[in-house]
Amino acid sequence: MLAKLWKAFRFPKKFQLFVMRFLQDQFLVGLTGIIFNDKNEVLLFKHVYRAHSWSLPGGYMKAGEHPKEALEREIKEESGLVVSVDEQLKTRTDRETARLDICYVGVFIGGDFSPSSEVSEFGFFSLDKLPLIRKNQLFLINEALTQRT
Repeated sequence: MLAKLWKAFRFPKKFQLFVMRFLQDQFLVGLTGIIFNDKNEVLLFKHVYRAHSWSLPGGYMKAGEHPKEALEREIKEESGLVVSVDEQLKTRTDRETARLDICYVGVFIGGDFSPSSEVSEFGFFSLDKLPLIRKNQLFLINEALTQRT
């Protein structure tokens, strides 16, 4: 039901998170994906609601989902792209909110991009051609590339 309200009213992401945390006494599990294509380029989405519009794909886990399945679902829902999430890279907790973030590395399988209410564009970028992204995401990409070599 909350998802329908978010789409109907286009609430800002910070407000959505505030409401979700207020209504739930459990941890939110956030997922981030570092998805590579066959050229070793990383998938980025242009999000319509973020200050740094380009960022790694991600989302939140639903009850009963495995984190890998949740990330694959989120990417498919937001873009139409199909990925395989393979290895866990890093897990971190947010000390100020009840949130756990898990980062996975995976590969692009296929699919046709379709813009959504959250993602307007996508692209695959080599490390030397990345658009402006947050430092913590650049760190994760570097970690994933180090593990791949």
